[in-house]
Amino acid sequence: MALEILAKIIAPLITAIVGFLIKRHLEAKPRLLTYLVHASAIPLNDENETIVNTHSIVVRNSGKKTAHNVRIGHNHLPTSYQIYPALTHEIKNGPNDAAEILIPTLVPNEEVSITYLYFPPKTWNQINSYCKSEEGSAQAINVIPSPKLSKLVITLFWSMVFIGASTTLYWLVLLLAEWVK
Repeated sequence: MALEILAKIIAPLITAIVGFLIKRHLEAKPRLLTYLVHASAIPLNDENETIVNTHSIVVRNSGKKTAHNVRIGHNHLPTSYQIYPALTHEIKNGPNDAAEILIPTLVPNEEVSITYLYFPPKTWNQINSYCKSEEGSAQAINVIPSPKLSKLVITLFWSMVFIGASTTLYWLVLLLAEWVK
């Protein structure tokens, strides 16, 4: 009986402490995401039947800390590109037309869109090569992120997770106590 009361008190406390430590470990760093917004080939309808290729990528820091020295690598950096919003950046040229766009910092929840304009035979998948910062590589995602869930939904979700974890830990403590007896 005393063990059951002790398990009822300790299980939620241990669950809360472990949950806090896991959350702190996972969220206390920058988290770079990158994704392709669009790629297009636009005919200019001139006498030469010229085609212009364009694409845009987004780099976003969805973490809780600032990302430092964000590097967006290019196999070939077109001469025509635009970074929005306009921010301080530096171009580091490499061998064979390769280059990096170096952005000193991306604060939490900041995102940068880079649009490129170039001519065939280059295509969008031949332009960009990587995205990384001092803290690690960016995660390339294949979909455009959707809006965040409301605070109420997130709170309800984590409350249910906490209740489930506490209940599971409580029953594990009771089963372990029975097994020890």
